Amino acid sequence: MAFRYRKFNVYQDAKDLHREIALLVNGFPRQCQYLADQVKRSSLSIVLNIAEGSSKQSDKDFNRYITISLGSADEVVASFEAALDLRLVTPKQFQVLEQKLESISKQLGGLSKTLRH
Repeated sequence: MAFRYRKFNVYQDAKDLHREIALLVNGFPRQCQYLADQVKRSSLSIVLNIAEGSSKQSDKDFNRYITISLGSADEVVASFEAALDLRLVTPKQFQVLEQKLESISKQLGGLSKTLRH
């Protein structure tokens, strides 16, 4: 069985980022586990919405899932801003993650534009 989502580079990039984030937040202190759990869910949401949307029958439906993925990417950034404020991540770690999320968001935006035409 061929899964359509695997042909999108953004899917692999989002999957790689989720793995990186999961490893990073596993080091958060116990009292900040709520933030670790939330950021893992939101980063996984990017991946899963690309996969689920790719199976939809129309580009319009697929685009709706891409839009949800974009929202999840913004949620990850906001979560890491909170983590930065709490000094759970360094400014350098935040900058690297923000750049990767910006790249993923641009890819999702490009895919969304393609699906609209």
